[in-house]
Amino acid sequence: MNTTNTSKSDDADCADRKFDSTFAAIQKVVFEGHSCTNDMCHGAATMGGLDLRPDVAYKNLIEVKSTLGTHFRVMPGVPGESFLFNKLRAATEPDSVKIEGSSMPSGAPALSADHLEAVRRWIETGAPKEGSVGDSITGQSDKIAKLLGSCLPTATPLAITPLAPPEPNEGVQLAMAPIPLPAATEIDVCFAQYYDLSNVVPKEFQDPESGVFFVDGQRLRQDPQSHHLLLLDPKLGSESVNDPSLGAWKCRGGDAEGTTCDPLKSTGCGVGQCASEVQNKAACINFGPANSETLAGQGRVAGAQTAQYYQAPREGVYTTFPLRGLLYWNSHSFNLTTSDATLHAWINMSFAKDRTYRLETLAITKNIAMAAGTPPFTSKTYCADWVAPQNSRMYTLSSHTHKRGRNFTVDLDGERIYQSARYTDPVELMFDPPLAFDSADESKRTLKYCAEFNNGVSKDGEPDLDLVTRLSTMPDRTTCKPVACVGGKIGSPCGDDGACDSSAGASDGWCDACAITAGQTTENEMFVLSPSIVLQP
Repeated sequence: MNTTNTSKSDDADCADRKFDSTFAAIQKVVFEGHSCTNDMCHGAATMGGLDLRPDVAYKNLIEVKSTLGTHFRVMPGVPGESFLFNKLRAATEPDSVKIEGSSMPSGAPALSADHLEAVRRWIETGAPKEGSVGDSITGQSDKIAKLLGSCLPTATPLAITPLAPPEPNEGVQLAMAPIPLPAATEIDVCFAQYYDLSNVVPKEFQDPESGVFFVDGQRLRQDPQSHHLLLLDPKLGSESVNDPSLGAWKCRGGDAEGTTCDPLKSTGCGVGQCASEVQNKAACINFGPANSETLAGQGRVAGAQTAQYYQAPREGVYTTFPLRGLLYWNSHSFNLTTSDATLHAWINMSFAKDRTYRLETLAITKNIAMAAGTPPFTSKTYCADWVAPQNSRMYTLSSHTHKRGRNFTVDLDGERIYQSARYTDPVELMFDPPLAFDSADESKRTLKYCAEFNNGVSKDGEPDLDLVTRLSTMPDRTTCKPVACVGGKIGSPCGDDGACDSSAGASDGWCDACAITAGQTTENEMFVLSPSIVLQP
């Protein structure tokens, strides 16, 4: 895995543009450079109650409610829910977002597209105060440094602000046992934890006979070293905790780290969690006891195919969650930096008071491998169809690809209903009222979904060596066959390094670029549509 950083932090020309962290650069280049901190704006005047001067800016932004509307000024990990980002975006990209009040900066030119993108990436990676943000392709900090016209240190592992638990009568939080991530690793983590929430969930939200409680919304938050996080229900109880397929149970996190624990004793690890052995199992397929119901990666009860996720409560709509039993955590975890890291994650679930319609979140995977075979240094758009069940109602719509997927669109009856540009921050679109699919005519219920898969073409049409699929950057558990050069005669067909030499005997050739492959890691690709629907009676 490539972890080389080409940031120019140590160059002589960085003297006046060198910062210790990404936030420090944003403070100087964006807030101060665009007059946001002057006395008439978010300086002494504290317009909108917001002071953006250096000593207080960070604490006034992170998870602080705006005085306008209901959003936080900055919601770590979620640019679309961050009032600051939307206010800036409204000026840079007019009509792209609806906001309360005027756009920002007030009375000054809008941010450049590069500066806005830098703010977006900073928020998306958890809005850290310290540390240097790396990009989602190579993990390097030079790209965001270039956006800000600055010089930044080498990217380091980042930790997001922990998610505060809901009030006891409003919901419940599940904390994932921390996952160790050594430098330059990628792993599809699967492990088990045992839960008993029967004495935590208020009785009015339980169905003891069915062994579930009722949920009407959830929020997922995790450190930025993950591409997705799913919580799966294998339909197994306490009798299965000692099955040898799960491996040893040990404490993770806290002072008892690494000690053997009993998963049925909730206090055995102090502030840490008791968890089974971490295994590299894509989507938890073939993980756990043979009678598990997640052998095909099914049984999702919480989480999402995104790094951060929020499903807002909807009146009358609910899902169910097991009161007790084994649950499998599945995280597509990666650490693109040269330092070891630890991944933390939390899921908050809110209790459903009004339970009329049961919501189902689907993953339409029949065309998941459609982009496989796209040649190196080419880009191609793929499309597929999904027919919504008759008499169903669609409440949300989202998408999922890996790093070569972009510009995901969905059309219904000739009308564009969904568009998402980035794989790292896919749009979670809510329909209010929900879309109704009552027609007997399938064509009226057919969603045509498309995405562009770019296998190594830069904006100027030249080869992009960071983006193209390469054997040398593939994780150990996946591979590809090199068919094009990344050194010497870049882009030329090849069968070995010698065929790539720029001239006979130059020894500068490297045959390393591959066609897109299908699979679970970010070096492979997926093409997934994810609607949530209610089937009408």
